[in-house]
Amino acid sequence: METAISVEALKKHFDNEEALKGISFEVGKGEIFGLLGPSGSGKTTTIKILTGELEPTGGQVEVLGYPYQAFKRSGYVKSLGILSDNSSLYDRLTVKDNLTLFRKLYGTGQAKVDQVLKDVGLSNHINKRVKDLSKGMKQRILLCKAVLHEPEVLFLDEPTSALDPVTTDSIHEMLLKIRSRGTTIMLTTHNMDEATALCDNVAFLNDGIITDNGSPDALRQAYKSNTMHVTYDDGTKKQIPVNLENKAQLEAALFDTNIVNMKSDYPTLGEVFKKVTGKELV
Repeated sequence: METAISVEALKKHFDNEEALKGISFEVGKGEIFGLLGPSGSGKTTTIKILTGELEPTGGQVEVLGYPYQAFKRSGYVKSLGILSDNSSLYDRLTVKDNLTLFRKLYGTGQAKVDQVLKDVGLSNHINKRVKDLSKGMKQRILLCKAVLHEPEVLFLDEPTSALDPVTTDSIHEMLLKIRSRGTTIMLTTHNMDEATALCDNVAFLNDGIITDNGSPDALRQAYKSNTMHVTYDDGTKKQIPVNLENKAQLEAALFDTNIVNMKSDYPTLGEVFKKVTGKELV
């Protein structure tokens, strides 16, 4: 797969603080890549470097063939879509006026505005003032703003933080549509369920260091333990290691009518993160 983003030994220092301690990863074109970790792990700093808001202290960074020294060039800026905590809308204007303004800046037609609003289910709110929208609606409009010009790479910093499940699902559906059109998406999140649902590959970032990386399924497989967890109808619970010695016991459990639940020890991505770092995702 062709590489869209290449990061090698990236470092970032703020005075005496090491925010990033030499991280490396690659993102393929047309891939959704998740940079996962708790607050303060260095996720936002990484996004700000890749979008040209910050300069690295050390290491090599390249996006779409542009080195970080060229991130201020108009050609690079126009190829990006960005949704971050700095993204904003004009509260006094309507949704239509906001997106019309931005689509003129990007040089795109009105049809694109109609399309992105339809994608996030907000076509019926086009004439509402932004100040009258809920937080979830505003987040969806910000996402529309970020993709109006069909960017080659979309950077999302905590895109669904503090949103309700329905709004989150709506944004997830839109991101999958955008990816299907060939856009590369890099997102930061501490929501491991979100990463499992969306990402082709992820990297665990903790205290400025990448502790592991791979596809969500591969990481879950790598950290599972071969144990069956069995729950009986009287509330008794039992763990049975999966091995040849326990073959007869496991086979018998499959047909035991007193068992109400039987499941393998297949960890969630959040449980894998905890195993790798020893930390909770907060």
